[in-house]
Amino acid sequence: MGYAKLQSIHLHPVKACRGITPREAVVEPWGLTGDRRWALIDDGGKVVTQRQRPRLALAAAELLPGGGVRLSAPGMDPLTVPVPRPVGTVPMEIFRDKVEAVLAEGDAAHAWCSAFLGADVRLVHMDDPGTRRPVDPEYALPGETVSFADGYPLLLTTAASLDALNSLIAQGEHAGEGPLPMNRFRPNVVVSGTEAWAEDDWSRVAIGEVTFRVPKKCGRCVVTTTDQGNAERGREPLHTLGRHRRLDGKLVFGQNLVPLSRGTIRVGDPFTILG
Repeated sequence: MGYAKLQSIHLHPVKACRGITPREAVVEPWGLTGDRRWALIDDGGKVVTQRQRPRLALAAAELLPGGGVRLSAPGMDPLTVPVPRPVGTVPMEIFRDKVEAVLAEGDAAHAWCSAFLGADVRLVHMDDPGTRRPVDPEYALPGETVSFADGYPLLLTTAASLDALNSLIAQGEHAGEGPLPMNRFRPNVVVSGTEAWAEDDWSRVAIGEVTFRVPKKCGRCVVTTTDQGNAERGREPLHTLGRHRRLDGKLVFGQNLVPLSRGTIRVGDPFTILG
């Protein structure tokens, strides 16, 4: 296989929107700097993702210096949104978690996002990721926190496992939907040079100078069936994962990571299995 290395880095400044692929990223305790620090909520305060609104796949968010974002989407004029001043928070619900967040200032961002989705939504920012949202206590160590990511600071996938999954899809009844690109799984880091499904057994890993613990396999949802290029949904990969990758009652692809140290990771960094 050759030696394992970091193949790509993926940042999603606004949860559920299209991300960016920098050559390097800073790892903080709660995730990559700038990753999923923004999210959308509905008029009841619940997070809005591609689960409910697959159209979000068509909206892009570029990370700006200082943590602001530049939003763009088909049929919409681009909009720059600065980090709001922490003058007060609003309650929101992200899955089972109750979290405080800061509304984007003014009406422009809310109007832009609502017009794009055709629904009343608001854009919010996580001002203090070190305190706002703990990692699932069933799998967390004391003090571990996370941004607006689904549940853990980073998500890792491997190129070999995607190749293996696509081979299985090609043999199935929905073969015409494959091969699937890695963006269906919205990872933060993609590793090459490993064996397929080897990640199932990892407990500690390193990317370059940064070490991580591996608390839990990633159970997948309907978002993976959404074509990130046109927002249309199919049956794969959930159909094939259900037949071949049902582990602990979940359809599994990838591993969640929690940083054990800070540092900068770069494309091409060596990837090391520590345990």
